[in-house]
Amino acid sequence: MSLKKLKVVVAGATGYVGLDLIKQLTHHPKISIKYLCSRQNIGKNINKFDSRIKKKLPKLSKLEKVNWGEIDLLFLSLPNGEAQKVIKKLFNKYKHLKFIDLSADFRLEKANNYKIWYNKNHKASKLIKYSKYSITELTENINKYRIIANPGCYPTSIQLVLIPLLIKNFIKLNNITIDSKSGYSGAGKSFDKKFKLKNIYSSTFSYGITKHRHMSELDQEFHKYTKSIKYTFNPHVIPTFRGILSSIYLEKKGGVSLVEIQRYLKNFYKKKKFIKILNINEKTGTGNVINTNKCEISVCSTRFKNKIVIFSVIDNLIKGAGGQAIQNMNKLYNFKENLGLK
Repeated sequence: MSLKKLKVVVAGATGYVGLDLIKQLTHHPKISIKYLCSRQNIGKNINKFDSRIKKKLPKLSKLEKVNWGEIDLLFLSLPNGEAQKVIKKLFNKYKHLKFIDLSADFRLEKANNYKIWYNKNHKASKLIKYSKYSITELTENINKYRIIANPGCYPTSIQLVLIPLLIKNFIKLNNITIDSKSGYSGAGKSFDKKFKLKNIYSSTFSYGITKHRHMSELDQEFHKYTKSIKYTFNPHVIPTFRGILSSIYLEKKGGVSLVEIQRYLKNFYKKKKFIKILNINEKTGTGNVINTNKCEISVCSTRFKNKIVIFSVIDNLIKGAGGQAIQNMNKLYNFKENLGLK
């Protein structure tokens, strides 16, 4: 591992994800943060927005002020539709530069699917082939790519359970129900404008009932293993700031025991430092993983013989966003995968 530190830029520095990402990057021994970029609050210190950030860092500046010739990596924590514009301007001009996008701009492998699900034309469709969608534990050879598409928070919690089971063919593919609950930070700082509902801080509510955007990447990744899967996905926002609990109800195939499923998942992730497979029917909750890059998975029985429920919990701002971005960066540059993370 080289002694040289990576010089990085964070765009979208003052959002919930951006702030958590910066906090974690300040503890990474291989990173030098050269610029923190925002459209507003230019010239202000980042610790004015998050007192947890103790390290002295560059003041907020515009992306236009960055000297890209000296930068190795750009993290983009921007609204959907913005990262593709930035990357399009920089990709061919600065061929040494790599990108980790935390929005949805490069998650979908076909530009027409982006149009269908996000109701926008993709502004950098020719660059999609240079990008790689990466849940770190499920992806190999990402260092062949210059653009890494960080997955959504809900899909991270869900795929870490279902992809191994699709590979092993342990479950029936029809009538899978995914019930996910997230803290309101998942909607960003403008969540109160996005969700015009009463008592947002003291109630639980459903949204995206018929067509949640994260279904587009779930469909894409599931269909790499089988086109026969049929599932429903129902997200909810709960009155807590951070954390995701996904409850996945499915039917195991006849002859497959609960013990086999639990042992298989444990073996599948035995070398993965951030995935913990609990004992059968063991309780779990977001409190076990808050402020970490970890995912806990619990395989549980139900009152019906072949019906099971698998619980998956993550911190949506870390394993679901900034922490996984750093984990992907570590893999991209051949660092230890857990470097700078807990």
